[in-house]
Amino acid sequence: MEAFAQWWDGVELWLAQLPFPFQFALVMAVLLPASLGVARLIDRVVDQAAGRFNPVPKVPPAAEPEKVEAGTPS
Repeated sequence: MEAFAQWWDGVELWLAQLPFPFQFALVMAVLLPASLGVARLIDRVVDQAAGRFNPVPKVPPAAEPEKVEAGTPS
């Protein structure tokens, strides 16, 4: 665990010493995909929960309308 902590401290120091535009670009390259992935995961979990607790009722298919011949009044 100590080795990981030292590595992480090195990464933080390297990132803190970069100019701001590079910091911003790196953070966006990591956080944007991670945020989108978490948002999709939350969306799927909520959809599953909503479907489980409030299922959509089954609707029978519509019946075929009666066929009326052209010469017969409707």
